[in-house]
Amino acid sequence: MKLKKTLSAALAAAMILGLTACGGGGGGADSSKPAGSTPAESRPAASTPAASGSTDVGDVANDPKVTLVYAEVNPLDTIVGQTASEFKRLVEEKSGGSITIDVRDSGVLGSENDVLDAIIGGDDSIDMSRISAFALTSYGAEKSVLLSLPFTFESRDHWWAFANSDLAAEFLNEPQEIGLPLRGIFYGEEGFRHFFANVPLTSIDSMKGLKVRVSNDPIMNGMVESLGGSPTVVSFGELYSALNTGVCAVAEQPIANYKSNAFPEVANNLILDGHTLGAIQCVITDTAWAKLTPAQQAVIMEAGKEVQKFNQNLSQSAEDEVLQQLKDEGCNVVDVPDKGPWQEACSSAPAIKEAIDKQADLYQQIMDMK
Repeated sequence: MKLKKTLSAALAAAMILGLTACGGGGGGADSSKPAGSTPAESRPAASTPAASGSTDVGDVANDPKVTLVYAEVNPLDTIVGQTASEFKRLVEEKSGGSITIDVRDSGVLGSENDVLDAIIGGDDSIDMSRISAFALTSYGAEKSVLLSLPFTFESRDHWWAFANSDLAAEFLNEPQEIGLPLRGIFYGEEGFRHFFANVPLTSIDSMKGLKVRVSNDPIMNGMVESLGGSPTVVSFGELYSALNTGVCAVAEQPIANYKSNAFPEVANNLILDGHTLGAIQCVITDTAWAKLTPAQQAVIMEAGKEVQKFNQNLSQSAEDEVLQQLKDEGCNVVDVPDKGPWQEACSSAPAIKEAIDKQADLYQQIMDMK
């Protein structure tokens, strides 16, 4: 594990130096609505944020000081970690210091679903969290299911056409619509997700019979089964050990997270199938939102818009840099020039077909943004 920490530290230093000019997993839970959910009508009403650039920083600086705890499961040297750091910088600058963002990275507050279970259940020790865009599907967010379907987004341009659209704002507001005590702030992405393994992966046929780590999400389970793998539930915090001991042979992550979490040490085979885009979102609890003055709420939303652009500009270049590092360090990287067989296999999974059929019109709107 000493090697794991050393590798993460070295990568953090390298990427921070390289990106100075720029300014800068999910888990399964019970699908029933948690007992801590609060009906929308009994929660504080959302304030309407001011137009971008309209906030008087002098006035905001004199507002009551607030510290918001921001949970991030990955290290700060990852794409999502750098996104969190930039959001912190923007909020603190725009608020004149009246808002402090306390970023707790590297999963110190638990997995994405540990955090969601806590804040949806009423724990007010965490105010904000960066989550996978589809993490809320386990809590009744049906629209978000469409963001987790394999091969929905064929390119980053396709994803950003959606993320910057009015339709994306509708998706971000879904937690409020279904009575969850939180709201979406911004979207982003951390690159396409790829399979990696402690055994060679050369094609789709290599997946057959292998134990593949899943987070017990129905879509993910269906995808793995359609590819011939055996879904094996392992928490993200235990994944390194599981790959090392053979509890599972295969897992999947965006490239930057794969390297930053030192997974090449125990699973040095990466196949670039790009089955799902690593779409992310940031959410804030209703309790935390109510702590803020209207001007401070406007700052949060303005910073969200700007950090979304930051993430869009960062992701591709950061991922390309990490991929080259992996190749230079001897990782067995296999390209997939023809993703047709992978896409065809996934489209036949019953859970995936059902999800598309259930929201066919909405799904088609996303597909039309290609």
